[in-house]
Amino acid sequence: MAAFIPTMAITYIFLALFLSSDIGIIPHVESLGINYGQVANNLPQPDKVLELLSTLRLTKTRIYDTNPQILSSFANSNIEIIVTVENEVLSQLDDPQQALQWVSSHIIPYLPETKITGIQVGNEVFTDDDDTLLQHLVPAVVNIHNALSRLGYSNIQVSTPSSLAVLQNSYPPSAGSFKSEINGIMYQFLSFLSTTKTPFWINAYPYFAYEDDPSAIPLDYVLGNNPNAGIVDPYTKLHYDNMLYAMVDAVYFAIAKMGFRNIEVRVSETGWPSKGDPNEVGASPQNAATYNRNLIRRQMANEGTPLTPRLRLEVYLFALFNEDMKPGPTSERNYGLFQPNESMTYNVGLFSVSTTPKSTSTPTSSSTPTSTSTSTSTSSASFFVTSSSTKTKVKP
Repeated sequence: MAAFIPTMAITYIFLALFLSSDIGIIPHVESLGINYGQVANNLPQPDKVLELLSTLRLTKTRIYDTNPQILSSFANSNIEIIVTVENEVLSQLDDPQQALQWVSSHIIPYLPETKITGIQVGNEVFTDDDDTLLQHLVPAVVNIHNALSRLGYSNIQVSTPSSLAVLQNSYPPSAGSFKSEINGIMYQFLSFLSTTKTPFWINAYPYFAYEDDPSAIPLDYVLGNNPNAGIVDPYTKLHYDNMLYAMVDAVYFAIAKMGFRNIEVRVSETGWPSKGDPNEVGASPQNAATYNRNLIRRQMANEGTPLTPRLRLEVYLFALFNEDMKPGPTSERNYGLFQPNESMTYNVGLFSVSTTPKSTSTPTSSSTPTSTSTSTSTSSASFFVTSSSTKTKVKP
């Protein structure tokens, strides 16, 4: 056992060097994105949403379908948009001709006026309750990419977002590894990403970890407050002062252990609910504002993770609006920065000084307790990313 530990440490250090040595070839990220969900019956029209995004000076958004009204409304704007192939369509796209037809009818009519920069094939397919979906993922991704190339749009990136539940291990970050049962298809998928120089997208929610065990995980670490003791990876000696970065680096290590080092990891979803059920500890407007403010502050400072410090982490916040028709616990309907009437749920500072928002009030009530205790006295080895941090959000 004594001999095994140094060998293990050397392996992790090698992986860290293996990853960081090639980071310079990954393009520099320019802006923050936001998820524009539509599982609601009271949202503003897309043209109003475009005005809101312009006011916020956000130039990247992601939707969960190929809504024609949105794609048409966003034409001739400066908004880059990532669209999604719904999970139920994947089985049809095994056929290259069907994929070509899908691209021709859902994407091509809006180009180039609408800046469609990416297509997400499915959502959290690797961990979907329907196991049969996974066998269609890589063929669908490849067929859509080939269809785009055939039609002259090979610059549109094709990928899929995954839940953190794809990881078997996530703590410490250097121990990150994919679940063995998905390794075969994951290797095929990573091979595609490596060949096409396309990012790996992850949905990462530190909130889930805190909600599951608030007594063991310091709130400051999960929210990204500074200063806090954070954690130190015992093998790489890298220090983490927020859980999101630890989650992302765990994914980098998992990818490296599959033999790939030129794949960038991006965050397709992260956020914090402003309201929850009584058992959803930490869901409050104060904590939601703090988490998102800290994240935006780090983005504006061009921060990268400890493993990839020279690469600013690209992040898409979840979400633009509260969505009243989402199933599940109360938190699911309360991730939005804005209410459907475009008033702010809380202020994260996205408005410029010359802008007068419709509402600047911050709710003070919450259905769940909040905590303001610091974590500076917590041992760096006394808490970790629990299994609950890999929970997936409830799907519409």
